[in-house]
Amino acid sequence: MNPTRCFGTTCLLLGSTLVASRVATLRGSQPLAQPLTAIDRQIGDWSATDDPPLPARIAESLSATSYLSRTYRHGNRSVNLFVAYYANQRSGETMHSPKYCMPGGGWEMVGSDGAAVVVGGARVDVNNYLLLKSGERMRMLYWYQGRDRVIASEYLGKVFLVWDALRRGQTSGSIVRVLLPEDSEALAEGLEFSAQVIPRVAKCFGK
Repeated sequence: MNPTRCFGTTCLLLGSTLVASRVATLRGSQPLAQPLTAIDRQIGDWSATDDPPLPARIAESLSATSYLSRTYRHGNRSVNLFVAYYANQRSGETMHSPKYCMPGGGWEMVGSDGAAVVVGGARVDVNNYLLLKSGERMRMLYWYQGRDRVIASEYLGKVFLVWDALRRGQTSGSIVRVLLPEDSEALAEGLEFSAQVIPRVAKCFGK
């Protein structure tokens, strides 16, 4: 896509998002059917403990309606689950992509690719990143999940945000991140864990 067309598309999406947020604000927000804390602490062989609350400045920057941060462990393996829910996305209160937030924490993106999770026999695309910080390597999977869909694309998410606002007067949604130490088993392990997380997040939306 040429730069002029790309700029025009970006402006259109930003403008449409602003209109959508105004529509949703007028119609009110939609609460979760179940709180994020209802997500099982035992997922397969994985058992969870809650992570410490986010520092105030980070929580303020996140601007989420609610969030969940847990570390699940199985033997000597661990995986971190982070879910941020937004009841009504407005200007300054929208989901932050980890590909922008993680570098702010000192993580370098050294590799990225798509990946697929199979949920109920259906393929679900997610984002797949390899991170590096001071010699530590981590595998990160993340996606955007709402009441009606799970998607990987941030830009497609903006399109659906406008559609949902105009159709239902709602702009609720969540971003889900799975993070685990990188090794030969990390990607397969992360995808398997994610396949079990997606339907549990869906239950929070009442699906």
